Amino acid sequence: MKPIYYFIACGLSIGLSIYMFVFGTSPNHEAVGIFIGLWAPTIIGIGIYNELINIYEELLLQRREREKEREYEKARK
Repeated sequence: MKPIYYFIACGLSIGLSIYMFVFGTSPNHEAVGIFIGLWAPTIIGIGIYNELINIYEELLLQRREREKEREYEKARK
């Protein structure tokens, strides 16, 4: 997934948290607002993890390509 989707989800979580905290009608609306606000760092963490996995896979692909090039050069000699 693109990183922008994680940041949009994080922003929506923060917005919903503020809305629930201020305008909630249930007796425990403040606790619900705080709970929803705790989603934001989790979403950001998942987004960072996903980006790190993508970088790792790209590095592995580059390494395999370099190894194939080296094997090709050895075979040509």
